[in-house]
Amino acid sequence: MVPPTSDGGSPAPIDRPILEFLQIRLQATSQVARTTITSTSGHLELRVVFTPTYYPVTVDEAQLTVRWYTNGDFKLHYREVHSEHTWECRWDRHPNPHNTRDHFHPPPTAATPGNDESWPADHRDVLALVLEEIEDRIAVLWDT
Repeated sequence: MVPPTSDGGSPAPIDRPILEFLQIRLQATSQVARTTITSTSGHLELRVVFTPTYYPVTVDEAQLTVRWYTNGDFKLHYREVHSEHTWECRWDRHPNPHNTRDHFHPPPTAATPGNDESWPADHRDVLALVLEEIEDRIAVLWDT
């Protein structure tokens, strides 16, 4: 078993071409206000900020942060900021001591340990799955 890194991520380097591919795809949608590949957190990642009008006024900001590694590991962290709380969850594939390699940290706090899951191998399929779940979440927000 490969041990987790100190930040809980993958031991492999970030796959910048995949981040760039995802950035181009997401920038083309009307739901996304902006995308940035950044290393401000100390790790290269894609930061996606969703368009505010896509959400009810109770959501101040919503974003998705993506780290994709050259070995196929990933972390996709979705976070909504509300005036009095945050709501977040995370889809992961990486070695760790708390779950199987593929796992989900459920909302509203992205708690650890998460739930063991099985994710597709291809980054496009993982992104489609995550975006579908975000769409489901937005539908719930509009219904409340």
